[in-house]
Amino acid sequence: MRPLSYSQISRYRTCPLWYKLQYIDKLPPKERPYLSFGEVVHLCAEYFFKVPVPPPPTLPRLLQFYAANWISDGYESPEQEEQYREYGKQLLTEFWKNHYPGFRLPLAVEHQFAVNIDGVILSGKIDRIDKLEDGLSIVDYKTSQGLFTAAHLEEDLQLTFYQLAAETQWRLPVKKLTLYHLRSNTPCTCDGRRPEKLRQARQIILEVADGIKSEIFPATENSLCSYCDFPEHCPYQKHKYAPAEPAPRDRRSTLKGRAANEIVEEYAALQDRRREIEAQLEELKQMICCYCEENGLQRLFGDDHAVTYRMVERAGFIEEKVRALLEPTGLWPRVLKFDPSLVKALLEADYLNPDLRRKLENLKGAASSYAVLYVKHLREEEE
Repeated sequence: MRPLSYSQISRYRTCPLWYKLQYIDKLPPKERPYLSFGEVVHLCAEYFFKVPVPPPPTLPRLLQFYAANWISDGYESPEQEEQYREYGKQLLTEFWKNHYPGFRLPLAVEHQFAVNIDGVILSGKIDRIDKLEDGLSIVDYKTSQGLFTAAHLEEDLQLTFYQLAAETQWRLPVKKLTLYHLRSNTPCTCDGRRPEKLRQARQIILEVADGIKSEIFPATENSLCSYCDFPEHCPYQKHKYAPAEPAPRDRRSTLKGRAANEIVEEYAALQDRRREIEAQLEELKQMICCYCEENGLQRLFGDDHAVTYRMVERAGFIEEKVRALLEPTGLWPRVLKFDPSLVKALLEADYLNPDLRRKLENLKGAASSYAVLYVKHLREEEE
């Protein structure tokens, strides 16, 4: 099996079909401005730190490198591209001001790894690794919009994978994990993962690998669907992108000569009407039930129809009575939290003495009741 990276695992967990289309079918993903921008800023951070000896590049050299390596793919207009370009200059200027004073050489920059996780190769590239007195510090640069919360840091799977890889390769403990928010030049840092988190990460890798090997690629709707690169291939979206109605395979599969979009709109309209009608029916039902109860009636007559009112009891066990019977015997915990199905299983148990079984069976009665109305056409009765 091919090596798996965090991006691939994340994509599979988001939507297995999206993973298949991108990494197996090799469909090219869409070009997006924030991806091009993120890539060039990452290159600049690498250029700044990846020097053989101090000092790092001066600010003019860093901005010169930025201009020479600018990526123009994905921008919607020259104006948008220029806005990003200027914003990048400001961002990198602040980055340089924060890191040039007191510069220290990292242990590794853009460190590529490929480690064996129980038979699955996990590969990737860590932006920066620093050496601490008691272990390692991992830094991952991000150009996303908002700052990262403490909860996000603790659950970030990419950082967990990086720690797993670094500790596997170097046999040194990872003490610090940082998502460096480049837009605000803010390091968001937490302690290294505990062993339980690393075990969970291993399990995720193996589960994803098993799903890929088993060719399990369902489409999965989620909050990231609006960012999908291949909606025209998704069974939830592709009808919207179809150039024309597909030809029917046989007469039974046709829509009776009507367009699918017309049928969808008619169905939705009928659903709305049904909800309105159901609400009206419920209101009328309550009026009939209340009238029957107040006047001691079981049936009301109209000109052509009669409506019979009846209270129906739903059989079951009443919790208070069952508890009063079972608590003294020590059997109440066997049906906690109170579940009628557990009481039924208790009735069928071999260890229950006959007298207790009989008493428990006698407790079965009306647990709840609800009103039912039966409508009959008066002419049917006459016939």
